[in-house]
Amino acid sequence: MSFSRKIKEALLAMKIERTFSKERILELYLNEIYLGMGAYGVAAASLLYFDKSVHELSAAEAAYLAALPKAPNNYHPFRQRERALERRNYVLDRMAEDHYITVPEAEKAKKEPLKVTPRPTGAHIFAAEYFAEEVRRYVYENYTEKKLYEGGLSVRTTLDPKMQVLARKVLVDGFVNFDEQQGYRGPPNKLDMASEMGRQARRYQGAVRHRAVAARGGVGGRRRLRPHRPAARARTGRRGLKERETGVLPLEGMKWAKPNSGPSKGKTPTKVSQVFAVGDVIYVEPLAGKEGQFRLRQVPEVSGAIVAMDPQTGRVLAMVGGFSYDQSQFNRATQALRQPGSSFKPLVYAAALDNGYTPSTVVMDAPLEIDTGSGIWAPENYSKNSTGLRRCASASSSRAT
Repeated sequence: MSFSRKIKEALLAMKIERTFSKERILELYLNEIYLGMGAYGVAAASLLYFDKSVHELSAAEAAYLAALPKAPNNYHPFRQRERALERRNYVLDRMAEDHYITVPEAEKAKKEPLKVTPRPTGAHIFAAEYFAEEVRRYVYENYTEKKLYEGGLSVRTTLDPKMQVLARKVLVDGFVNFDEQQGYRGPPNKLDMASEMGRQARRYQGAVRHRAVAARGGVGGRRRLRPHRPAARARTGRRGLKERETGVLPLEGMKWAKPNSGPSKGKTPTKVSQVFAVGDVIYVEPLAGKEGQFRLRQVPEVSGAIVAMDPQTGRVLAMVGGFSYDQSQFNRATQALRQPGSSFKPLVYAAALDNGYTPSTVVMDAPLEIDTGSGIWAPENYSKNSTGLRRCASASSSRAT
């Protein structure tokens, strides 16, 4: 640290001390200091670590928060648990020594386990990563980066948590179901049985001839909605999910996996070997109500978006911008550019249905000119040709503006 910075900090400290009382300075400090796990300030740390307000904390919990300012990472509640307990107990002893609590109260608090229950963020709770990122972008563009990250803003949104979870689930299920109808594209990866991972697999699987191991992982967002996990081929139909975890993948969990190429294209598999080869790494999902059994999955190639709005107020109640935010942060609901023809078709079709048209209604496909008041509008087919009488279902696909 440079001498000039030291001098500036000393002058700032003198100015702060002349302006505020010691209690006010301590309050400002405790509201700004970093306390680990992404929490800035005691109030935020209280919610993050214990899911409580500050006034609800026990003596042991308050002592742990008081222990964090010195070095939050050195007293991490999971990675450095023993050091965290030791530092918390030291703070409890000082609290008793300074008569903030009695000695019996301190001894009782020291016997309490360090029970930290991290409070997840709202975006993760409601599967609203795309929604939250869109709000962040809006604030950034309209209030500047400094206001966004340093302004202490409190942002309220129109998100409906239940509708957001439902929208996410419906969209992801739709992608998965559509993709499976197109057939199985094969494993996304293959395991080298001569590698270190392959040797570990042989030690773990023992006598099983086709061995493999896979790491933890997931696609499709949060696992509670679409918990795809990598697994690997084994002769018995067992799949390695993570270290020392296995599961059975019955034939019923892979009947959808019809090959989309080769001599067996479109045929339902009748045995495991028709779907997997040795060392294939695959995605699986737990079968509902069947402990230890899994279903074959694959990451869909198709993606899309869904937006739910209140038509009376224009409030956005739910937004999902793709299959998986972890896979792609591109928001197809707000960032994708669409052809104008596709966006007005639902309005035209809805008006036609309201006026008695059906897909079998016959209409005249002929040149048309309309005087708009500011000029002549003459819509044309894509082919530039008119074909006379046509059914609505076939005519709609060729008309363009």
